[in-house]
Amino acid sequence: MEHRDPAPVPFVNHRDPARRTGPDGRPARSPRAPIWADVPDAQWDDWRWQLSHRVSAADEIGAVLRLTDDERDGLSVPDGFRVDITPYFLSLIDPDDPADPIRRQVIPTGRERQAFTAMMEDSLAEDRHSPVPGLVHRYPDRVLMLVTTQCASYCRYCTRSRIVGDPAQNFRRAEHEAQLDYIRRTPQIRDVLISGGDGLTLAPALLESVLRGLREIPHVEVIRIGSRVPVFLPQRIDDELCAMLERYHPLWLNIHVNHAQEITPELARACDRLSRAGIPLGNQSVLLAGVNDCVNIQRELVQRLVEMRVRPYYLYQCDLVEGSGHFRTPVAKGVEIIEGLRGHTSGYAVPTFVVDAPGGGGKIPLAPDYSIAASDHKVVLRNYEGYITTYEEPTSYTPHDRSTCRACRAPRPEPGQGGVHGLLQGERMWIEPQDFREVHTRGNTEGHRLSDPSKWVPYGVGAIEGRAAPPNGTRHALPPGGDGDAG
Repeated sequence: MEHRDPAPVPFVNHRDPARRTGPDGRPARSPRAPIWADVPDAQWDDWRWQLSHRVSAADEIGAVLRLTDDERDGLSVPDGFRVDITPYFLSLIDPDDPADPIRRQVIPTGRERQAFTAMMEDSLAEDRHSPVPGLVHRYPDRVLMLVTTQCASYCRYCTRSRIVGDPAQNFRRAEHEAQLDYIRRTPQIRDVLISGGDGLTLAPALLESVLRGLREIPHVEVIRIGSRVPVFLPQRIDDELCAMLERYHPLWLNIHVNHAQEITPELARACDRLSRAGIPLGNQSVLLAGVNDCVNIQRELVQRLVEMRVRPYYLYQCDLVEGSGHFRTPVAKGVEIIEGLRGHTSGYAVPTFVVDAPGGGGKIPLAPDYSIAASDHKVVLRNYEGYITTYEEPTSYTPHDRSTCRACRAPRPEPGQGGVHGLLQGERMWIEPQDFREVHTRGNTEGHRLSDPSKWVPYGVGAIEGRAAPPNGTRHALPPGGDGDAG
C-alpha cells in the first residue's frame, strides 16, 4: 500500500480574539439587549441599520437600562450635549449597574451641568490654533484635520463638545478644500491626522475624496485617522472600507478604548480586518474616574489590546472641558498607573501618559521618575522593583559634528516652534514670555544712554527673534560666520 502523509491540520490560534467562535462554530458575538433579540443578524450587522436605530431619548434608553434619577435628570436637559448610542454598544452595558464603565461614558447625568474651577468650552484652544475652519496647526510638522462633527455615539467627556454632535457646525466640502489648500501651501506639514467628530462616519465617497486630496500633496508623508467607530460601530469596518483605506498608505489608525469591557469579538474582527489591510493600529484612552482609574483595570486593558495587535499609544488626563468635572482624577493617579504598568507588563503595552496642555500647549508626557541622582560621570537609576543601579558615563566625549551632518545642514523648518529643543541646538539662548520686553521697558519706549542692545547679544549664539544687531566693531560682535546661523 502506498504510504501517504496525513493531511496537514490547519493551525487554530485559540488566543486570537478575532478567530474565536461560539458553541455553534460560527464567529463569536457579544450579547444583544432583549428588545433587539428578534432583529435578523443581517440587519444587526449592517452599519447603516445600527446608525439609523441609535437611541437617545430617556424612554428608549429606559427600555434597555434601569435608569437612575441622576441619569433621567441628565437625559432631560433640553440643550445638553447630544446623546446617540448604537444598539450594539448599548447592549454591552449591564442594565442593572449604574457604575457600569461603558454606561458612565455614554449615558448623561445631572452632574454634567456642575461647573468646576478652570472649566472651559475649548480647553485646548484648538480654535485659536486654527488657520482655516476645522484645521488645527499646533505642532511644527503636522496638523489636525476636522472633517465632520458627527460620531457614531457620543462620549460624555468629549473635548470638542462645543461643536461635536451639532449638524449646524458640520464641515462641508468647501471647508475640506480650504483645509487641503492650507496644507498644499505649507510644505513643513508632513503628517495629517483626520478626526472630528469621526471621519469614519462620513459617506464612503466623501471620506475617499479627503484621502485622495491629501495623497496628491507631495509633502504629506503620513495620514492618520483617529476613530471610535471600530468601538461604537464595528460593523462599519467591512471589507469594502478596508480595501479603500488600503489604497492610501502609509495610513495609521488609532482607536479609542477605555475599558476591557469594550473589547468584544466584533471589535477584534474589525481590528483584524484593518491590520490585514496593512494599517498599524494604536489606542488612545482617557483617564476617567469610576471607569478606568485603577492600575488593574488598565493592565487588563492594555494586555487585551496587544492581544488584538493594537498598541497602547496615549493615556490622556481628562481635559478641562465643560461637562467633564465628575470624570477628572488627580494627575498623580495617571503617574501611579504608569508605575504599575512599566516593568509589570510588556514595554510596548505601556502607553504614554499625557496632559494635553490647557490653553493650547500640546501634549506634555508625564512618567514616574526613574533617575535618583547624577554626578559629572555617573547616574543613579532605579527600576520598577526599587532595584537601584549606577551607569558610568564617559569622562570624554566627541560630540556629533553638525557642520558635516547632511541632516543638520538641511533640517525641515519649524518656524517659531523650535522650543526647548531649539535652545539645546543653539538657535537662541532664552525664550521670553509674551509681552516680556514691554513689561521690562517700564514705559520707556525711547531708551536712554545705557540702553545699548548689543550688551545682551550672546556671543556665538544664533539669531534671537527681534534682537537688534550689534554695532560694528563692538567687543560683543559675532565672530566671522556668526551671521545668525545656529552656533
